Amino acid sequence: MGVVEERVRIAAAAMVGALLAAAAAAQDPADRRGAVHEEAVVERVVVDAHVVHPDGSPIPSLGPSDFVVTVDGQPVVLESVDWLPAGTPEVDPRALPPDASGTPAVSPDLPPGRVIILFFETDHEISRLHGLLRMGIQARRFLTTLDSTDRVAVVSYDSHLKLRQDFTSDRGKLERAIYDAIRKGDAGPPDPDSHPSLARFLDDGEARRCATPERALELVARAAATIPGGKSMLFFGWGLGTVGGLTGPNASEQQAWTDAMHRMAEARINIFTLDVTDADYHSLEGSIQQIADLTGGHYEKTHLFPELVMDRVGRAISGRYVLVFVKPHLPRGDHDIAVTLANGRKGLVFARQYYADR
Repeated sequence: MGVVEERVRIAAAAMVGALLAAAAAAQDPADRRGAVHEEAVVERVVVDAHVVHPDGSPIPSLGPSDFVVTVDGQPVVLESVDWLPAGTPEVDPRALPPDASGTPAVSPDLPPGRVIILFFETDHEISRLHGLLRMGIQARRFLTTLDSTDRVAVVSYDSHLKLRQDFTSDRGKLERAIYDAIRKGDAGPPDPDSHPSLARFLDDGEARRCATPERALELVARAAATIPGGKSMLFFGWGLGTVGGLTGPNASEQQAWTDAMHRMAEARINIFTLDVTDADYHSLEGSIQQIADLTGGHYEKTHLFPELVMDRVGRAISGRYVLVFVKPHLPRGDHDIAVTLANGRKGLVFARQYYADR
């Protein structure tokens, strides 16, 4: 049993024990005068990291001594490091203890493997439409590389946020969802067979009122935060700060950006942005570079070698590390995280660059 599985088993056992103790206390209330005491709560930060060679292929089998992690420039000690290749669930339901009668516990809504969100920022302006069509082909080809344990959802943003397909391993459903995401039009009803589910926690009214891609990202992350474990998002788009334009994001976009970043950290989503614009450079690319860097993914241009780009991203998300450290005693607020390789090891590290202590 891995460290992550063991941690979940212990936590679940503690929860069951607490419930039993609460039930006993309710039946036989005790005199609690003078029972005031202090309890130390140790909080931990969980960071998902992809460590890859220059071609995007993952570097497995690293341990705590292979990483250097700092918070606001000061080193912290890693409590654990777990390597999760594709096909490995982060939380195994078999690690959960049986109930008091010895009956196996009912498994929560746990994904059996990787959790991947395909986000399409749809725009039919010619320089973007060509790129979307091109990457739609690559996204459908990407589906052929998936494992049976992978769960993929498709969302799009044009006039508002649309859930095209909730999490599924059904390639046919996903291919139709990608086609619909690029074509625009209304989204169909949620898929009742999805497991796990975004729709269950995604408010349809909020999605329809969603006026910017930043707010769309925040709503998706908020729904995804209910699903245990780390997640990868492949963002097929062209820019953020789209309302403010050349003058920069307006106040609403800035707030939506901040909200999205906090929700991404809570949901443990690494964003890999695939820029669909047919240009060597454009004014909005910095915004989607930044969101990739901050969340622990990376940015790719797709107008020259789209197939190679898609292959590189696919290799990068084929395995990830789960790094855990005790939260240092620092003032409330946002804090910087830096993750690098130790001992002169060669490789690229993509990991979330912040956490919020609120």
